[in-house]
Amino acid sequence: MNDRLEHYHRKRRFEDTPEPAGATTRKRAASKTGKRATRAAPDTLSYVIQEHDARRLHYDFRLELNGALLSWAVPKGPSLDPAVKRLAVHVEDHPVEYGTFEGEIPPGNYGAGTVIVWDRGTWEPAGGAAEAARSYAAGKLKFHLHGEKLHGGWTLVRSHMRGSGDKEQWLLIKERDEEARDESDYDVLKKLPGSLLADGASKGRKTKQSKAQTKTSRDGKATSAGKPAKSASSRRAADPKRPDIVATRSAQSLRELAASPSIEGAVAAALPASLKPELATLVDSAPPGDDWLYEIKFDGYRVLARIDHASKAKGGAVSVFTRNGNDWTAKFSKQIEALAALDVQSAWLDGEAVVLDERDVPNFQLLQNAFDAHRPQDIVIYLFDLPFLNGYDLRDVPLEQRRAILRALLEGVDDRVLRFSNDFAFSADELLKSACDMALEGIIGKRRDSSYVSGRSPSWIKLKCRRRQEFVIGGYSEPGGSRSAFGALLLGVYDADGRLQYAGRVGTGFDAALLRSVKQGLDAHASKRMPFASTPRERSRTPVHWVEPVLVAECNFAEWTGDGIVRQASFVSLRDDKPARQIVRETARQGVDVQQQTETATAATPQTGAPKKRATSKTASAARPAAKESAPARTTATRSRAQSEIAGVRISHPDRVIDKSSGVSKLELVQYYESIAEWMLPHLRERPVALVRAPEDIGGELFFQKHSQKLSIPHVTQHEGLDPGHPPLITIDTLAALVGAAQMGTVEFHTWNAVASNIEKPDRMVFDLDPDPSLGWERMVEAAQLTRSLLDELGLKSFCKTSGGKGLHVVVPLAKQAGWDEVKDFSQAVAQHMAATLPQYFSAKMGAQNRKKKIFIDYLRNNRGSSTVAAFSARARPGLGVSVPLAWDELESTTSGDQWGIRNVHERVDGLGNDPWADYAKTRQRITAAMKKRLDVA
Repeated sequence: MNDRLEHYHRKRRFEDTPEPAGATTRKRAASKTGKRATRAAPDTLSYVIQEHDARRLHYDFRLELNGALLSWAVPKGPSLDPAVKRLAVHVEDHPVEYGTFEGEIPPGNYGAGTVIVWDRGTWEPAGGAAEAARSYAAGKLKFHLHGEKLHGGWTLVRSHMRGSGDKEQWLLIKERDEEARDESDYDVLKKLPGSLLADGASKGRKTKQSKAQTKTSRDGKATSAGKPAKSASSRRAADPKRPDIVATRSAQSLRELAASPSIEGAVAAALPASLKPELATLVDSAPPGDDWLYEIKFDGYRVLARIDHASKAKGGAVSVFTRNGNDWTAKFSKQIEALAALDVQSAWLDGEAVVLDERDVPNFQLLQNAFDAHRPQDIVIYLFDLPFLNGYDLRDVPLEQRRAILRALLEGVDDRVLRFSNDFAFSADELLKSACDMALEGIIGKRRDSSYVSGRSPSWIKLKCRRRQEFVIGGYSEPGGSRSAFGALLLGVYDADGRLQYAGRVGTGFDAALLRSVKQGLDAHASKRMPFASTPRERSRTPVHWVEPVLVAECNFAEWTGDGIVRQASFVSLRDDKPARQIVRETARQGVDVQQQTETATAATPQTGAPKKRATSKTASAARPAAKESAPARTTATRSRAQSEIAGVRISHPDRVIDKSSGVSKLELVQYYESIAEWMLPHLRERPVALVRAPEDIGGELFFQKHSQKLSIPHVTQHEGLDPGHPPLITIDTLAALVGAAQMGTVEFHTWNAVASNIEKPDRMVFDLDPDPSLGWERMVEAAQLTRSLLDELGLKSFCKTSGGKGLHVVVPLAKQAGWDEVKDFSQAVAQHMAATLPQYFSAKMGAQNRKKKIFIDYLRNNRGSSTVAAFSARARPGLGVSVPLAWDELESTTSGDQWGIRNVHERVDGLGNDPWADYAKTRQRITAAMKKRLDVA
């Protein structure tokens, strides 16, 4: 036996598979296939490409050398375009007899699926066979092909990347010669499909004959000429059902679908004026299973293109927006031309704008330079999704089908400005390692069957080569030595309470031009006020300057320390496409958790908009039977979702688990807010709110949102101009608004200390009692009672409520008389007096080091723009505790700040004879001069 075939034999059971075992059993193999084991002439070397429709469709590229076939798996197949480098994964050698093998490898065998001979012939290595062996060992093999479909010069070159199981990854590249063709003009896989061995013939067929006599469609609807298609029931269970749109490589059929995408999941809909993109969830490892496809994570700006040729709006039919809805059309003149030329009437396309460096790797700084120099011709938009097309909403169409249509639309487009973002049919581990070796940012994974959902979704995941995220710039240090402009930027991220927490410094990654450019932005936002929740503890004594927390810096870094500081940070760029208030610490989820969540969610992915008329046509009916067969769970769940409508608001993803510790679903949380609205709305009405949103679950990324920011929350009231320089503030005044906010992922509702109609005059003062974790609850009760006693002595009536977390809130209603600064200064004086009088109990300084064995009296809730969690709001913490109003005489009987949660708060409410805060609305009191004098307030 040929030792080179040891791996080949070990992987196969030849009593179960028709594949040839090799020379020693050539006779048996030939009798099973009904074909002669044909060999090329002795002085030539055979070559073959086999199309292999196994777990994933790919092409096996094989070259005979020294008695066996060297073999590579090429996921995308060969390309005649020298600019296209095809990934080729080196696999085990195969026997020469395999070059004529066609047939079905039965289920349960290695490589189960259909194999056809797509091309064959001979190959001529540069320098002859002896030199070929040396070149192969060295990792660069140059040769000519003399096939029936492929000809001319080619190169196989081994990359420094490694894949799963330490497989070598090579690149298959067409040489520049008379056989080369631009792929946008000629895709050889589509132009010359099918087998060369139909009906035992060894001669090649012309393309037209191949299509008529030998069809190998990916959905199994047709096979070799004269043979019936396999029924759906006969397909092997381990082979997942492929979408009907991907069933054919025919560009014509895809274009027909693009013209009228009447397919399962598409619904007739007007083109929306705006669209929020789907965002990826950061994970620490790839989910298990075969349900994901992977793309490169581009280092650029996320953009969405809107095409509407029926529009009479100024500026033309095509617009380009950032992920936050900023209109950047003027920056993409070349791309606008290409988008306008696409064969569509209307569409939303999702992609990423990049500039490629000399290695064809996206470079963010080059992208910034292109914007600054007004050079749109340097920019490429990679497009990867198609949520709307030609009067249809495709968001509920499975991802693979949307991408198949998008790929067809982009055929022949000017790839200097627009390109399709390819996915790679290899494991996430393989691709991530390759991406990291090439100094790319990472990879993006997407569930093949997922819908398009605005906001952060577990159906899209991101795996990064190095930790990287955005930070808010809160200040900078003076430069030292020969450094100019500044020394380092002081970074921060917002916490769940909307406070900017210091996160460390970044002083590397700048060149001289970048230092000057960033310094201009710093100077424009200079401030005398320290923006962080607590003063940064810095070892360096270099003077620092504060800036308004509006600039966003993207940085690479090695890791987070235990106290929330980044190590080894390196500056990447300023980002003007992401509002500072959205910047929070990114926390990676486990891939297994994401897989479990999406397996539940994708069994019933909701339609994204309001109910629309289902698209119907003869074409649709003909195309759907196979899809219907594989999706009964989806249909059933869709009916269930249609009934998930509360207060006129349709609830999407109702079964998504919000809190894993309790198993509470999104629908259960929304139902809680509906049921508690009568008690909660008096605490919300007319007050600007800040929302803590959990698009996935409370263990994922949380977003603190104070402004409308173009996020469409149904039924909320918007208040323009109350927060100068920002989008409108919002208020929750009705049940429909409360439910609408919960539908958009809101878990927590925080309210300002003033009403929108009199925003500059606070009508309450709040003291948030925040304990050291080591303290028992009895200390919290005592602290609240002591706070009440001081306020009583001052002549101020106060009310108490649990925080829903670990503390208590003491609330003082006020007449709308004093301004923000006066109320904040007075509350600070109260806190400082308590800390000075009872230093063993209280601290008036933020930071864990200042409250050891103590309780921090957080008076900063009384700043303009600050907020406190509303009464009856849930908290985005395990168990979903609820902030509950108390009567003072009830306080001693409480057990914790999260004693009540959304599942038991009704026991509390139902047992109340009277509202413990019944007198709150009637209590109006002022901060007097006498009170200030007692606390030495100027």
